[in-house]
Amino acid sequence: MHITDMSCCLPVPLGPLAGIPGPREMLRSGLLLAPALLRSATAPRPRHPGPLAAVHLELVTLTEDRAVITWHTALPGTDDGTGRMLPAVTEGEVVYGTHPARLNRTAGEDRPTAHHHVELTGLEPGQTYYYQARSQGVPAIPTALHLVRGNAAGTSRHGLGTPGGPYSFTTPQPPPGPHLLSLALCNDLHIGETVAGLVAGVPFLRGVAQRTGQTPYPELMSRAVVDEARRRGAQLLLAAGDISAGGGPRDLAEARRILDGFGTHRRDYFVVRGNHDRGAGEGAGAAFHRVFGGPDRPGWFEHDVGGLRIIGLDTYDKRGNGGDAGGLGAEQLSWFRRRLRAHREQPTLVFGHHPLTVREALFPVSPAQRLGRRQARAILRAYAAAPGVFLHHVGHTHRNKRTHVPLAPQVTLQEVGAAKEYPGGFFLLRIHSGGYALNFFRARAAEALEWNERSRRQAGGLWPHHALGRSVADRNSVAVRDLSGIGRLLPPSAQPHSSQGMTAVPNPRPDVARRGTPP
Repeated sequence: MHITDMSCCLPVPLGPLAGIPGPREMLRSGLLLAPALLRSATAPRPRHPGPLAAVHLELVTLTEDRAVITWHTALPGTDDGTGRMLPAVTEGEVVYGTHPARLNRTAGEDRPTAHHHVELTGLEPGQTYYYQARSQGVPAIPTALHLVRGNAAGTSRHGLGTPGGPYSFTTPQPPPGPHLLSLALCNDLHIGETVAGLVAGVPFLRGVAQRTGQTPYPELMSRAVVDEARRRGAQLLLAAGDISAGGGPRDLAEARRILDGFGTHRRDYFVVRGNHDRGAGEGAGAAFHRVFGGPDRPGWFEHDVGGLRIIGLDTYDKRGNGGDAGGLGAEQLSWFRRRLRAHREQPTLVFGHHPLTVREALFPVSPAQRLGRRQARAILRAYAAAPGVFLHHVGHTHRNKRTHVPLAPQVTLQEVGAAKEYPGGFFLLRIHSGGYALNFFRARAAEALEWNERSRRQAGGLWPHHALGRSVADRNSVAVRDLSGIGRLLPPSAQPHSSQGMTAVPNPRPDVARRGTPP
């Protein structure tokens, strides 16, 4: 049985492997959390006088033509044994329109459920919409993100502080030009884990386990993410580490079987190693390389897909137990710099497990939560000299967070929430000739939505403040830049036909593959 010590993943300074945050980080976190927790403790709790409670309303996905809205229904006055209300299976609908007093359009669900997932389609780009989600006439209340001064329900504060809205969002403009390619970005599958959010040495942070007799949640969620990625039209999938809970051969083999459901490894999907995949003993990492390595078993690689260069990094290419800062070995770092210099202008996406920086975190940040500072600065300087790099996709923090840094402002640093737990999904990267969109999608299989609701209880109930993204922009964004060189080598049968990138199309076969051996 695998019970993962989450202290080497989460930004919590506890457990023997976590690394200890410095006094500055502890002070910053204390100044942030103490007043917010005091306000939370003294604030009146929501009352649900009727027979139904509709809670945890979230605007999960927002594109130029669609929005995905989720919420949960429960029975007031009940307790499932963990202090939460028992779920209530019922209908759900979203009423919406372009004026708060005229919600004249309706979207519903195809079956009763307690875990509601409604998708609005046919929206107009650049238009402000007002909406209310409700079940049995009871309006849903948004997830409260007051600890991080966030907004789960919309792109404006309209309706916040009212019992049920309506709330508001404005759709973005699409990236300019025709759609060229779509990729699914995911990470932190943790196959083999049995308790989510377990932090060693903290009695009240007991973690959350799957219900007895149900499919293990890492497998359930990973399969659901793969299925949803294909349904949303992803042509390639990039999995940025912590594929397994501890680097065990059986867990990695199971992960390979699940990911093979998307397509062929190193053609349709690509995988890099995380600190949890390192394994143990003298042969640490050997099992991962047997399952996911190439003929020369590199931990890093470069791959060309119709003009898009994909670079995968092994961000724990070092000795250690996985609980300290990430790092690239000297050979890998030298190779990486040479590859960036060799094709400075080529559109390039980099993915690896550890972030280069962790900013605006709810919890104290230890060195274990990122790459070593010196290496991170060196990589950002390399990006500044390689204008073709536009995106760096990472996991490890288990949260949705978009960051830009002055040293390399053209690069979006996108942290992606864990596939295995709340908010439980992936990012769809839609590349157009004049820019790209990043949109977070939940895995919407019924069992996945049920586990999402159960696993949001982690960290003493603080998990949504950390993981969802404090703003819609942390999980949905559009960038404008010239990416017209991508797609020039794709065969006609692989060219997408949907301008929105939401319709499934055949997976393209990359024309050139360069593995991680130095040139």
